[in-house]
Amino acid sequence: MIDDLYSARLLKLAANLPHSGRLAAPHASSEKISKLCGSRVVVDVTIDGDRVADFAQDVKACALGQASAAVLGAHVIGASLEEIETARDAFRAMLKAGGAAPSGRFADIAMLEPVKDYPARHASTLLAFEAAAAAVREAMERRY
Repeated sequence: MIDDLYSARLLKLAANLPHSGRLAAPHASSEKISKLCGSRVVVDVTIDGDRVADFAQDVKACALGQASAAVLGAHVIGASLEEIETARDAFRAMLKAGGAAPSGRFADIAMLEPVKDYPARHASTLLAFEAAAAAVREAMERRY
């Protein structure tokens, strides 16, 4: 049911996007766009060692994409590339194959589990995690 998708908690999260905007001097950036709906996420990161030191995101997406970005933004500082990619992969499996929600620092993504019943929403819901993983990977590769 659509009401399960747009819960009060999800809408509150979507309205309060952490780290909104752009970084002045990112180590790397990544832009991801959903071809189906046009949602767009741009992520900027700086890294310190193998961890995210600073993060910003410019999100032009539906409430589902914004909620996903809010979970990411709330927990990404201090995360490693492995943590972000593991969460992204678990999130994708949760939506597309009925897998378990991500655990650890990104466990709040479980609130988006009802999206699995709406395949047209999967791409926009995953954008922030895909952009973050790509930006951190690029920053790590540039460093070495």
